[in-house]
Amino acid sequence: MNTPPLSCTIATRESRLALWQAEHVQALLRERFGWTVDLLGMTTRGDQILDRALSKVGGKGLFVKELEVALEEGRAHLAVHSLKDVPMELPAGFTLCTVLEREDPRDAWVSNHFESVQALPLGAKVGTSSLRRVVQLKAVRPDLDVQPLRGNLDTRLRKLDEGQYDGIVLAAAGLKRLGLASRIRAVIDPQVMLPAAGQGALGIEVRSDNVALREALATLIDTPTWLAVHAERAVSRALGGSCSMPLAAHVTWRGATMVLEARLGHPTDAAQPLLMAQVDGAVTDVAGAEALGLSVAQLLRDGGGMAYLAAAEALAAA
Repeated sequence: MNTPPLSCTIATRESRLALWQAEHVQALLRERFGWTVDLLGMTTRGDQILDRALSKVGGKGLFVKELEVALEEGRAHLAVHSLKDVPMELPAGFTLCTVLEREDPRDAWVSNHFESVQALPLGAKVGTSSLRRVVQLKAVRPDLDVQPLRGNLDTRLRKLDEGQYDGIVLAAAGLKRLGLASRIRAVIDPQVMLPAAGQGALGIEVRSDNVALREALATLIDTPTWLAVHAERAVSRALGGSCSMPLAAHVTWRGATMVLEARLGHPTDAAQPLLMAQVDGAVTDVAGAEALGLSVAQLLRDGGGMAYLAAAEALAAA
């Protein structure tokens, strides 16, 4: 018989948002199971390297590697991640066992002077380091001067307030979780800017061999979010998703029907059109969700995506 732990330790990054996420799970585990739950704060390589794009220094895995080392060494039992920062393929020996109910998955427009992207003057400076956001911004406003913006949420807001940008794009979920919803001038319609795979969702990662912990945490799964993120991540996985690929994938539900939309942009040529695909179907399990994701990925390939993917691979190798 597998007996779940009476106490556990959560590995977490030390940014204010990451700590909020870990503390949220800590409170949930205490309430649901009566466990003693401690936090192990850590600084990851992704937090340390702020002067280069993620695609140039190792990608999203830089935000989770140190946490996985803590799990492997037994210093922590689980790690809490913002799911959009989790690589599509986890290292051997680790598994994503739980996804909690999703917060607002949309992107947020934050500016001290302009109410929307559309209201910006010609050539305005916008901050984001997400290629997904860059290509979608350029699709609606090709005149914008989109500049890199790295750092945690507080650092990005400080740079905006110092006047380095006319506006910045952030995940609405992070702002809302930290009580900063008042900084949102506008939530961007997904028809204008489709979210990233997993955006707004929290995932819990554990060692695969910790069966008792996996089984206990699985009872916390929010099924609509669980199925949605599996479909979204399947699109990215099928296309070799990385920080060098401007890819968006997002699920909405129409009753029991899953509607999955994806967009793929060219990573180096903003003049190239955004490729779009959408499928829908009745989905009741992970296999069905991932099958829908594979269908959307194939539509993008068939619609001209192979050339875009080749450009993303060249950019990653440069």
